[in-house]
Amino acid sequence: MRTWEENIRKVVPYTPGEQPNQPDMIKLNTNENPYPPAPGVERALKEMSADTLRLYPDPTAGILVEAIAEAYHVEKDQVFVGVGSDDVLAMCFLTFFNGKKPILFPDITYSFYDVWAELFRIPYERPALDENFRIRKEDYFRENGGVVFPNPNAPTGVEMPLEDIEEILNHNQDAIVIVDEAYVDFGVQSALPLIDKYDNLLVVQTFSKSRSLAGMRIGYVFGNPVLIKYLNDVKYSFNSYTMNTAAIAAGVAAVRDKEYFEKTCSKIIETREWTKAELKKLGFSFGDSKSNFIFAAHETCPAEELFRALREQHIYVRYFPKGRTHNHLRITIGTREEMEKFLSFLKEYLKNR
Repeated sequence: MRTWEENIRKVVPYTPGEQPNQPDMIKLNTNENPYPPAPGVERALKEMSADTLRLYPDPTAGILVEAIAEAYHVEKDQVFVGVGSDDVLAMCFLTFFNGKKPILFPDITYSFYDVWAELFRIPYERPALDENFRIRKEDYFRENGGVVFPNPNAPTGVEMPLEDIEEILNHNQDAIVIVDEAYVDFGVQSALPLIDKYDNLLVVQTFSKSRSLAGMRIGYVFGNPVLIKYLNDVKYSFNSYTMNTAAIAAGVAAVRDKEYFEKTCSKIIETREWTKAELKKLGFSFGDSKSNFIFAAHETCPAEELFRALREQHIYVRYFPKGRTHNHLRITIGTREEMEKFLSFLKEYLKNR
């Protein structure tokens, strides 16, 4: 090895979901929203003057922060925004997880957590989910350097009750606890009401799922003003202009259209529950997903076989081949029409195999 290679920071990177580009595809692999953004988003982008792009955006993303604070009935100094919740979470890891004690997150969860921990040289431990893919709250009642988990969890879609989250907070008053709520709008009670009670709590959300803006990359976190200030200090030491002008405008328009947001979330929830019932008829089993996806296994047909058969038909789902997830598919909820086509193929394939 050459001498300079000894000083390279080497990590195993996160593997994002495949982004195919087939005209006839049904894309159920990356948990995107199947419906377009709120109508106001398109208007905001059309009305934006191209001349504004020669100027740097507002480094505070002030109008977006204000719109989020207003929509969620919190103060502006309780909100931090970033380039998708991945950016926000990475900033949280960098800012708050700097001790010698290991941080804790589940063994089956969002697979970016261990990537950031490795990248930032943060010690970590991964308590195992139980046999039903549920987080055991008691595993987090011990000394640690911080706690992070999604609710509902990913890729399982399983919800942790708010009272269990509060128990974790009560047992970790000397560590930062991050609740990653990327999928909260599809049927889970948010931990947001707890931020005034626990000054060590951060609640992360995103515009990528329920607000149909995955392509704009907008994430945000709620917390007490002291934590938000620390996050901004790190952001301004890293990159002052993280939010671009178009994303700020689109985000404001999206968050202000509550009626459209609630309508599309309701459609996805309705389709999810219908899809659950249909999958059970075909011999699939899964937890009670409260997200915009279902984490399912078939009683006789291996997940890898189904994954490949679906892919040949340009129907894309997510497959995690390692460990306890090796026989499960994560199936994003698309439109009713997309799910009907998906289920129709499964029915024929399982009948004829």
